[in-house]
Amino acid sequence: MRQFFRTTACLCLSTLLCVQPIAYAQQDLPDIGTTAAGTLTIAQELEYGDAYMRILRSSSPIISDPVMDEYITGLGHQLVANANDVKTPFHFHLIRDRSVNAFAFFGGYVVANTGLFLHANNESELASVFAHEISHITQRHLARHMEDQARRTPLTIAALVGSLLLAIASPEAGIAAVNATTAGSMQASINYTRSNEQEADRFGIATLARAGFDPEGMPNFFGHLADQYRYSSTPPPMLLSHPLPKSRLTEARDRAGRYPKVNPSVSLNFHLAQARVIARYADIDFSQSLSWFERRLKKATPMLKPTLEYGKALVYMDNGKLDQAETILTRLLSNDPYNNFYLDAAADLYIHKKQYDTALTLLQKGLERKPGNQVLTVNYANVLIEANRNKEAINILQRYTHANPDQTVGWSLLADANGHLANEAEQLAAQAELFALRANWNKAISNYTRASQLAKLGSLEQARYDARIDQLRLEQQRFAALK
Repeated sequence: MRQFFRTTACLCLSTLLCVQPIAYAQQDLPDIGTTAAGTLTIAQELEYGDAYMRILRSSSPIISDPVMDEYITGLGHQLVANANDVKTPFHFHLIRDRSVNAFAFFGGYVVANTGLFLHANNESELASVFAHEISHITQRHLARHMEDQARRTPLTIAALVGSLLLAIASPEAGIAAVNATTAGSMQASINYTRSNEQEADRFGIATLARAGFDPEGMPNFFGHLADQYRYSSTPPPMLLSHPLPKSRLTEARDRAGRYPKVNPSVSLNFHLAQARVIARYADIDFSQSLSWFERRLKKATPMLKPTLEYGKALVYMDNGKLDQAETILTRLLSNDPYNNFYLDAAADLYIHKKQYDTALTLLQKGLERKPGNQVLTVNYANVLIEANRNKEAINILQRYTHANPDQTVGWSLLADANGHLANEAEQLAAQAELFALRANWNKAISNYTRASQLAKLGSLEQARYDARIDQLRLEQQRFAALK
C-alpha cells in the first residue's frame, strides 16, 4: 500500500541515540536502578509521551506505511521482550529522513530515521540502534536527567517538561528555553547525559544478545559508519554531537566479544524493508534506484536476490512500468505467496491496473492464513475503496480504527470511503480523529460539532458525536496544562 505521511521540518528532541563508548556486559552493571520516581510517575510519562507524539505527527514526516510499521514494530518488540525494567508499552515509528539518527522519549516512543536502513548492513546492526533507544526508556533517562537538572536549578520539573514540549512544537524557541533554564549547570548536564549514554549502551548490547541478535552488530554499525564519514565535511547528526574515537570501538568490540558467538540467519524481512526504503523513501530517481538494485543483483546470494527483485518491482511500479513490475511480483509470489511485502506491492499493482478482483483474491488468501493481519486488512480496505465498494470498506475500517485508534492510515481511508458515499458527518468525524492525532484540537472539535449538526436530532450518531466532543475538550485541557 502506498504510504501516508506529512512532510515538515525534522525534529531532534534529544541526542539520545548518541555514539558514546559501549561499556560493560550485563553481569558487570552497577545496581543503578531506574530512579526518577520523585520526578515523574509512569502515568505522567505516558501522558507526556502521548502529547509529544501528537505534536511530532504534525511537525515531522512520520511515515504511515503498514508494511514498514509491521516490520519495525516486530523488531522492536522482540528486543523489548528481552529488555530489563520494562514499565511502559512501546511504540516504534519511522521518519522519512536520509540522515542517520534515532531518538526515544517519554511513554515508550522510539522514532528512527529511514536513513538507518541505508547504512545498516544487516538486521543485528539495525537492532543495535533500537536496543540502545529502548534502554534509554527502560532506564528512564529523560526523567532522571530532568531530576538532576531540577536539583541544580531553581526551576520546577513542570518548567523543564514545558520547555521540552515547546522544543517539539517550535524547535528554535524550545531550544532557547531549555538553554536559558539550564545555563547554570551546563557541564553537569553534559556529564549526566554521557553517563546515560554509557548505561544505554551497556543495557542495549545485553538486550541485543538476549534477543538472539549478534552482539557485534553494535560496534560493527558504528564502526563502518565512522569509517564512511571519517573525512566527510557533513557527517550525520549523531557523529557531529558525539565523536567516535578508536577507544570507543575497541571497548565496544571487547564488550561484544564477551558474549557467546552468534551467527543469526539472514533476515529476509530486513532486506525487504531496506529495499522498500531505497525504492520509496531515499529520494533518488528512477534510473539511479534501478541501477542500485541491478548492480547488487549481479553479486547477490540466491537468498537475497528476491529482496532486490522486490525493490526493482517497486521502482518499476512507481514509475508506471506496470508490466515489468507484474512479471517480477508474479514470480516472487509464486515462491512466497503469503509474504506481506509482496502482497502489499501486488495490491498496489492491481489497483493501478484496475484489476481489483485479482488484488482482493490475493489478499483474501493471505487473510485466511493470517486473520486480522493489519497490513493485509488495510490493503484489503484500500482495494475495496478503489473498486467503489465503499460500504464494505467502511465495515472493515470501523473495526480497524476501533482496534488501532492511533494509526492515521485507518482514519484516512475511513474518511475517503465516507466521502465517496457522501456521508459527510462520518467523513468529518474520521477527519477529526486525524486532527486530534496531530494535536489540532480546535479543528477536531469543530469537525465533530459540524457532524453533530448534520446528524438527526436525538439519534445515536448525534449522541456519539457529542460524547466525543466532550472527550476531546478534556484532552485539549490536559494537553494545554502540560505546557
